[in-house]
Amino acid sequence: MRIIICGAGQVGYSIASYLAREDNDVTVIDQNPDLIRQINNDLDVSGIVGHASHPEILEKAGADQADMIVAVTQTDEVNMVACQVAHSLFGVPKKIARVRAQTYRDPVWSNLFSRSHMPIDTIISPEVEVAEEINQRLTIPGTMNIIPLADGKAHLAGVICYDNCPVLHTQIRQLGTLFPDLPMEISLILRRGTVLIPDSNEQLEEGDEVYFFTDTEHLPRVMAMFGHEEQKARHICILGGGNIGLYLAKLIEKEHKKVQIKIIEYNAERAITLSEELQNIVVINGDGLQHDILVEAAIDKTETLIAVTDDDETNILGSLLAKQYGCERVITLVNKSNYTNLITALGIDAVVTPRASTVSTIMQYVRRGKVKAVHTLRDGVAEVIEAEVADTSSIANKKLCDLALPEDVDIGVIVRDNKVYIPTNDQNFMILPGDHVVVLAKEGHARDIEQFFTVQVDLF
Repeated sequence: MRIIICGAGQVGYSIASYLAREDNDVTVIDQNPDLIRQINNDLDVSGIVGHASHPEILEKAGADQADMIVAVTQTDEVNMVACQVAHSLFGVPKKIARVRAQTYRDPVWSNLFSRSHMPIDTIISPEVEVAEEINQRLTIPGTMNIIPLADGKAHLAGVICYDNCPVLHTQIRQLGTLFPDLPMEISLILRRGTVLIPDSNEQLEEGDEVYFFTDTEHLPRVMAMFGHEEQKARHICILGGGNIGLYLAKLIEKEHKKVQIKIIEYNAERAITLSEELQNIVVINGDGLQHDILVEAAIDKTETLIAVTDDDETNILGSLLAKQYGCERVITLVNKSNYTNLITALGIDAVVTPRASTVSTIMQYVRRGKVKAVHTLRDGVAEVIEAEVADTSSIANKKLCDLALPEDVDIGVIVRDNKVYIPTNDQNFMILPGDHVVVLAKEGHARDIEQFFTVQVDLF
């Protein structure tokens, strides 16, 4: 595909990096020559210095032949106008824009982004997506990562195997014998920096980050099998009152009743704004790395601290200090990819990255076939694709044993007539047209599974 990315910041860079690895023709536009110089040096993409919404710059980027434009500059209005120009002047088929200001997304103005007004196909907001991702972790405590699948009927969950994990040093094939009525498929293990698609003889080791599929009904029991029976938090502290912190506080207040929330915000003016907007939430103005501020926030009686400032180092240090002072669990926002491999070693319970959520949304439109959703894991070490099997799909009316799946690809969930199947040991399971199939593919192998779902006409 030919894709134009407007904006070479952290989000734009991550999208370009991910797309370039799969041999897409990617052009990145940004006004900052230093960012364009870096992206040209680091990635196999074309970088252009210029204003992303100017017609002559989009023409120079090849908009007349582009399949998609992804506008993720720091300015909402530039992103929206870039998509409008790409549509009106160049006929770009797919247009995705980052829109951070929530007023644009108010349902009252939903007609704004219709094809007859401002034809943007998909609106993305990393701040909102991160807040909702964190909320999922609060709903299922103990998870390093949690992804609802098939409209919530199933989940992919990531957990750490600590020394109290009951199934340590147990072969995966034995789990079916020990828990015969527990539908579950272990599809990925991150072990000391190595990504494994395990076979049935693999044993679980302390420190493993294990990703498994299961249906929603049995998720609590599978979590207990791995030694995770954490209770939902009743006292939550949010470190950082920016856009993510504000949206998250409102979301928690709405969806988690009887939960006490406190926000620590360094900027005094912002703290006043937060206290005026969040009437039932305590806002503390101060440095979340200072002991007296953490004491004021009663961090020793807090079950979960969520660090979402705009500084990775503050988030990591704040999380570690909170645990040192008695907080049970920490969820940490990390933007820089070179920090993510340190997280589990430091004892941080869960990490969220804005890049992963944004890339997942965009990849849904890059993947060919009847793709319903795409989810990336840990900076792209693996990809989870949800797709519908069409009558003409290559896997329709075939048994699992006849698919000749690559070693680094695993079918984890099949949903048929609203019933969830985890086909762990049933290689004679027949895939039928209309099935909703969830597949996990290790980095570099996602293209291998596109052919399973591709029909005669590619759908984007």
